[in-house]
Amino acid sequence: MHQRLLDIGFRKVGEWKLSASGITCTLDAEAESRNILYAFESEREILYIGKTVQPLKARMYGYQNPGPTQSTNIRNNANLKECLGAGGTVSILVLPDHGLLKYGGFHLNLAAALEDDIVSQLKPKWNKTGI
Repeated sequence: MHQRLLDIGFRKVGEWKLSASGITCTLDAEAESRNILYAFESEREILYIGKTVQPLKARMYGYQNPGPTQSTNIRNNANLKECLGAGGTVSILVLPDHGLLKYGGFHLNLAAALEDDIVSQLKPKWNKTGI
């Protein structure tokens, strides 16, 4: 699974760490990128696939500090804590959309176009449809 994402252009840009206050995300690149497809992976296993129209750092903040009604953020916050607490590592991979794909003059949102099919084929265990 991991290699299939690398083959289409995903690259590692950060990782999750466990701290005394919870989980923290470090991003080495693409922090301000929008319309981005991202993945959480551990030991070369893809755990979660998501997309965001927000800057990537804002989306990751939602997982760090989930609101009381944000079920996906709450679920992934718990998943991240469990994995990291067991001594695992969780990397953040991204496939940025730099607005190069167009159809009839319209921008194609690569993240929106790919997310459903990647989740359907790879069935990451943290995606609700992958459970």
